[in-house]
Amino acid sequence: MAVTIGVDVGGTFTDFLLVDTETGEIRTGKVPTTVDDRARGFLDGIAGLGIKPDEIRWLVHGTTAGTNAVLEHKGAKTGLITTEGFRDVLELGRRTRPYAYGLSGTFTPLIPRDLRREVGERMDAKGRVITPVDIEAVVAQAKALLAEGVESLVIQFLHSYVNPEHEIAAARAVREIWPNPYVVASHEIVREMREFERGSTAAIHASIAPIVSSYIDKVDSALKAQGFDHDLLIMQANGGMAAAPVIAEHAVHTIMSGPAAGVLAAAELASLAGYDNVVTGDMGGTSFDIALVTNGVPLITSEKELAYAMPIRIPMIDISTIGAGGGSIAHIDKAGMLRVGPESAGSYPGPIGYGRGGDRVTITDCNYMLGRLNPHAVTGASGDAPLAEIETALTTQIGTPLGLDAVAAAQAVIDVAVADMAGAIRLISVEKGIDPRDFTYIPYGGGGPLHAVAIARMLNLPRVLVPRYPGLNSALGCVLADVRHDFVQTINLPLAQIPAGQVDEIVASQIQAGKDLLAREKVVVNEVVLQHEFELLYRGQSHVLRIPAPEGAFDAEKVRLAFREAFLARFAIELPTMIPVLVNVRTTIIGRRDRISLADFTPKGGNEDAAFKGTRRAWFDGAWCETKIFDREQLPIGFVFHGPAIVEQSDTTLILDPGTRGEVDALGNIIITFEERAA
Repeated sequence: MAVTIGVDVGGTFTDFLLVDTETGEIRTGKVPTTVDDRARGFLDGIAGLGIKPDEIRWLVHGTTAGTNAVLEHKGAKTGLITTEGFRDVLELGRRTRPYAYGLSGTFTPLIPRDLRREVGERMDAKGRVITPVDIEAVVAQAKALLAEGVESLVIQFLHSYVNPEHEIAAARAVREIWPNPYVVASHEIVREMREFERGSTAAIHASIAPIVSSYIDKVDSALKAQGFDHDLLIMQANGGMAAAPVIAEHAVHTIMSGPAAGVLAAAELASLAGYDNVVTGDMGGTSFDIALVTNGVPLITSEKELAYAMPIRIPMIDISTIGAGGGSIAHIDKAGMLRVGPESAGSYPGPIGYGRGGDRVTITDCNYMLGRLNPHAVTGASGDAPLAEIETALTTQIGTPLGLDAVAAAQAVIDVAVADMAGAIRLISVEKGIDPRDFTYIPYGGGGPLHAVAIARMLNLPRVLVPRYPGLNSALGCVLADVRHDFVQTINLPLAQIPAGQVDEIVASQIQAGKDLLAREKVVVNEVVLQHEFELLYRGQSHVLRIPAPEGAFDAEKVRLAFREAFLARFAIELPTMIPVLVNVRTTIIGRRDRISLADFTPKGGNEDAAFKGTRRAWFDGAWCETKIFDREQLPIGFVFHGPAIVEQSDTTLILDPGTRGEVDALGNIIITFEERAA
């Protein structure tokens, strides 16, 4: 068996990409996400590929089930048992506020106060027992929470990252009486200092573990019943994957896993095309996700906030998100300003153009109005887009309040959305000291190529690289992913005070834990790669700098010199009198799978005559233009064309406005450059 399938379940569509490594055959699929039961859409999509489950060797799945549950506060009913006096850590958080100005805004913690309980115990910052843990109180509080209908439980004690002895004892006692496996001790999720961040990460994990596990179990069981004889593999936020049998213990790592897969694929595609520095833009039906790839490697962060006062401390590809997807709803706010998103029409009822009962103007509807999307080929619908209904809604909801006709209103909506997306890219690049003008833009997702040229013009990016299957890029990332697990442990000691052998013992235990996970997953890998990193700061600072661990046994002097050089390179300053502190030790274990050849994605034949589908009126630069339409499946390697032009394929539509040049490269990507640069 040589069939590999990548599946990405998004908020609007579920995407499928099948690759047969023996024959080179590629099959694709896209079905509306069944929000009421995502497993149903998943299984329907697999059937639609014309493949039997017993013919599949690798099945890798990215899911938004956990992410959406957290953001919408629709996770499992979760309780917390914590150190006496610290039940409100999750709610107090840091000294921040929801809005930058004014004492306004609200915050709802994942675990409500009445489900946060205290028990007697205390550990100091060095891991010494001050007050033994009261196990009887722990069990009593657990029983009380069960009586309240709590399904998932977090146990978080002060300073357990140094010494988890109390958490281990409490978790052991609670698991004897708890009716399901959803009891988690905070040190099992992240063994890192800072009580609020560690507690928040554990709370996120606990709230989604039952949901993610139930969904994965349902899909896995259905596949097994149909003959699938391998482990279902699940994408993680770090760009790696894990097997279904261990995902309940790693549910928090599924957060943002779909977008992470897309960045992974974009990085590899760009590298093969000769571009190592890229900015990615994933525009789906609900959101616009952006990330940076430098020197061919996606930026990784372990300090992310999913929403206000909801930090998550796991290694993940650094992705920023705004509410600007194809289904984002346009509206006039109370001040009379045109806004786009963050509310989305989703897949049901979806945009007006889908003909499923949607009645509010979305970005997709505006693209139909402007002739940029084919109204006779609506993804996931059997009929044409109702252009008359779209025009009426645009006039009523947007045009009349602004004094515009339907076409001008549609263009205004697109302009606002493009400005929002370009602004988001500018923010994540400039704030990191990166000039976006030195980067290639890679758009993907169903809506990414529609607006790629406009975004690139606004940011003065030199070129746009459109992948072979933009709408399925996250599914491609699933196909390309290796198995990966990350471990962290806090030391928080000056380099000169670290006991001999302590760091080497931690590293050895992390390596063993990773190898044990690989053994449990039973995933066939060709190579196991180990990566070690140290996070340091100078005493008195609050933010760490991550460096690769010098090779060999831990040597404090080598680490000090490496940190000094990294600090100088990053901040252009030396601090010779400051005391360097080793905060965290990190280990990543990667199991390399057989690589999928991206040569399978190059065009097979095709010619200009077969590719040309005719013309359609489309709106550019304030006027209707008779625009050439091309079928991407028939575009041959080396084909050159100029805007205005529209390239259509099953998973997306690419728009080239006047003054642009497109060329199909040797890998089947379309490289777009600008003949007339924006002023």
